[in-house]
Amino acid sequence: MSVELNHTIVHARDNRESAEFFAELLGLEITAEWGPFIAVDLSNGVTLDFAAVPADKITPQHYAFLVSDEEFEAAYARIRTRGIEHYADPHMRQPGTVNHNDGGRGVYFMDPVRHAMELITVPYGGWTR
Repeated sequence: MSVELNHTIVHARDNRESAEFFAELLGLEITAEWGPFIAVDLSNGVTLDFAAVPADKITPQHYAFLVSDEEFEAAYARIRTRGIEHYADPHMRQPGTVNHNDGGRGVYFMDPVRHAMELITVPYGGWTR
């Protein structure tokens, strides 16, 4: 069996708020709730399990998602409509725009607890196939 990421836990002040923010922005659904977790399934079988933890225990993380051009367009429209600050670069020096790295498009923004989220349409280094 090959090694695959199955799930990861995303810390949040309010697990519902963070799960809904992410799911709505990317056109996904909340798929399960158990214990302290609210899960959002990604298309490759991985789940993001949002867990409520005390704010002082949250260490901001970076999450990057490879999306289709259509998914990017829809998510980017939601980012602009909701007035979410976004950047073309991870250092937040190019506000309000997207990048065109590796022949695709990318954008960076923060979730409700300041996790750095990234959407890209082409993987780093470009497609190898």
